[in-house]
Amino acid sequence: MDTKDMDIIDLAREIGRKLQQDENYIKFQLAKQATDEDKELQDMIGEFNLKRMAINNEASKENRSEEKLQQFNQELRSVYAKIMTNENMINYNDSKEAVDTILARVSAIIQKSSEGEDPDTADYTPSCSGSCATCGGCH
Repeated sequence: MDTKDMDIIDLAREIGRKLQQDENYIKFQLAKQATDEDKELQDMIGEFNLKRMAINNEASKENRSEEKLQQFNQELRSVYAKIMTNENMINYNDSKEAVDTILARVSAIIQKSSEGEDPDTADYTPSCSGSCATCGGCH
């Protein structure tokens, strides 16, 4: 690597250090720790995973029972709803979204700059891809 490449890598490392000092990152780490230490939440997550495995197992059977699949799906949705209303999970999701937004902005600025846009004005523009799986929510 030549010296110019190292300057860019050094700047990337500096961004990493700054990110880890950011209030949003610190909140995310604390929220992550709180979810890890929340036994009730971890039990629900374990139950959710077991329900998901039960659905997969039943769905892969030759003589699968649609009634069982519906029951498992209903149970899965019920556990998921409980998980998503847990205060620690709410805090985790909110703080993760804040960090993800920062990362998306940094990535967009670098990407757009590499395409010739002005680094001073290049930024992340939230948009809806139509897929809820990749969505951080409407802004």
